[in-house]
Amino acid sequence: MPQNAPVLTKKFGDFTVEGYSRAAVQSYWRVPELKMGFDLGAQPWEFMGIDTWFVSHTHLDHIAALPVYVARRRMMKMEPPVIYLPEHAIGPTEQLLKAFSRLDRGRLPCDLQPMKPGDEIEISRELMVTAVATAHTVPSLGYIVWQRRNKLKEEYANLTGEQIRDLRLAGKEVTHELRTPLLAYLGDSSPPGLDNNPEMYEAKILISEMTFVAPQHRKEKIHKNGHMHLDDYVERQDRFHNEHIIAGHFSTRYNARQIKRLVEKALPDMLGGRLELWV
Repeated sequence: MPQNAPVLTKKFGDFTVEGYSRAAVQSYWRVPELKMGFDLGAQPWEFMGIDTWFVSHTHLDHIAALPVYVARRRMMKMEPPVIYLPEHAIGPTEQLLKAFSRLDRGRLPCDLQPMKPGDEIEISRELMVTAVATAHTVPSLGYIVWQRRNKLKEEYANLTGEQIRDLRLAGKEVTHELRTPLLAYLGDSSPPGLDNNPEMYEAKILISEMTFVAPQHRKEKIHKNGHMHLDDYVERQDRFHNEHIIAGHFSTRYNARQIKRLVEKALPDMLGGRLELWV
């Protein structure tokens, strides 16, 4: 299989997280078990089979590979993919694809779906995806993947199966929906993207950004540009209830050794061993 873009892979319980993210270079992630991906800054050839993508925002390191991905699926006679992205980007993205189609002299079939904060997408009977507002220099979204299941209401807990059946036949709603946040994808954001969406802190897996880690880089400027600093994690370390926290999107100012050294100095226990540096 062609290796056209770097991919890091890590197993977290029932889920595998694959991808790569470096600030101003490219960001792309997929979770094969969920059959979905996040951002299209590049498109590893092996990711082409995923037909559902959620784009956080329209900076090129997060969306530049969209035409290539769509063209490859068309070439391989695969079904057009579904791409969810911030609603303001639908018109410009359609124009972009039309321009590439004229240059390429080939169709670029895909289903572009607008998203705004609070929108929910039903992926299956068990999975829902919610869009939430994040804080970046262009309109941006984060995404939360929920597992949902129906549970019998407490007032009916002592009834027999026949009694519950009779209530259902009489039109009574005997169950209520329970949701568990499985995965949260922050995209690029300053701290309000987390703080204003507390479900991000509760998801089993959080894919987040830690663009800056050096003490000399000023948080005020970093936040103004819609990013996170290592210190933001130190200040919030008691709020992370996630089982696994992935930090990526590191600035190209740092190499992997510097990133690990600075993070491990500031967070010696790596958030109880839950923090994974994506380098």
